[in-house]
Amino acid sequence: MNELVAQPAASSQQHLSPNQKAWLRFKRNRPAVIGTWFLLALALLVVLSPWIIPYNPNTLTDAQFQPPSAQHWFGTDVHGRDLLARIFAGARISLLVGAIGAGVSLLIGVLWGAVAGYVGGRWDSFMMRSVDILYSMPPVIFVIVLVTTLEARLMGTLVSLHHENWTWLVRIFLLLVGLCSLSWLTTARIVRGQVLSLRNRQFVEASRTMGAGTLRILRWHILPNVLGVVIVYLTLTVPAIILYESFLSYLGLGIQPPMASWGSLIAEGANQMNPIHIYWWLLAFPAAFLVATLLALNFVGDGLRDAWDVRGGG
Repeated sequence: MNELVAQPAASSQQHLSPNQKAWLRFKRNRPAVIGTWFLLALALLVVLSPWIIPYNPNTLTDAQFQPPSAQHWFGTDVHGRDLLARIFAGARISLLVGAIGAGVSLLIGVLWGAVAGYVGGRWDSFMMRSVDILYSMPPVIFVIVLVTTLEARLMGTLVSLHHENWTWLVRIFLLLVGLCSLSWLTTARIVRGQVLSLRNRQFVEASRTMGAGTLRILRWHILPNVLGVVIVYLTLTVPAIILYESFLSYLGLGIQPPMASWGSLIAEGANQMNPIHIYWWLLAFPAAFLVATLLALNFVGDGLRDAWDVRGGG
C-alpha cells in the first residue's frame, strides 16, 4: 500500500522543472526555512521600527545606563539613548551595507569569471593571474590601508569645499569600496569554473554555429545556467560583508557616531565594560542580533546550496 502511495508522488515530481524540485528540497530544510522567516521578520521590523519604537535613536537624555525595563526593553546607553531604537537603526546600516556590498562584489565576480572562462587563452590567464595576485594580499590589512588612505584624501576635500555634512555618506561609500575590493575574487573563480564546463556543451555549440555572438551566448546560455550557484554564493557573501563591516566599525574605521551599525554598537558596549560596572545589555543585545542574523543567512545559504545540488536527489 505504501508503495502505491509513493509511486504517484514520485511520478508527480518527474513533471516538475529543476527549479521547482530545488524549491521543494529547500522547503524540506527546516533550518533554512526558519532562517528565511527570521530574515523576513527582521526586515519588516527594521522598516517599521521608526513608527513602532517611540524613541529617536540619536536623542540624548539623562537616563544613562538604564537596565532593561518595561520603558526601555533593551535599556539605554551612555548617552541615555534607547538601545532598541539604536539596534534597529544600526540594522538598517549593516543590512544595507551587506546587501549592496554583496551585490556589487557579485556583479564584478560574475562578469570577471564569465568573461575569463568563456574567452579563454591569454585573456583567461591574465585575468585569473590578477585574481591570484589580489588573493595573496591579507584582506583585512588591505581594506584598512585602502579605507584610511582614501578617507584622508576625501575628508580633506570635503573640508576645503565646506561640505562637512556629507562625511557620513563618504564613510559609507569608503566602507563599500573597501569591502567590495576583494570580496568578488572567490565568486570569479567559482563562475569561471562553471563557465569552463559549459562553454563546450552542445547547446552552446549550436548557438555559436547559428551565428550568436559572445555577449549573446553569455547572456542567454551561460549565465542562466550558473544562476543557481550565483544565488547560493550571494547568500554566503552577505554575512561575510556584514561581519567585515562590523569588524571595521569596531576598529573605528566604519560607521561613526551618532550613526550606528551593529559593529559600532558592539564597540560602544565593549568600551563600557569594566570591573566596577558591567553594563551587559550594551554588548549582549547588539551581539545577539548580529549572531542571529549571520546564522540565519548561513542557514539559508546552506539550504539553497543543498537545494540546487543536482546530486542531492529529487
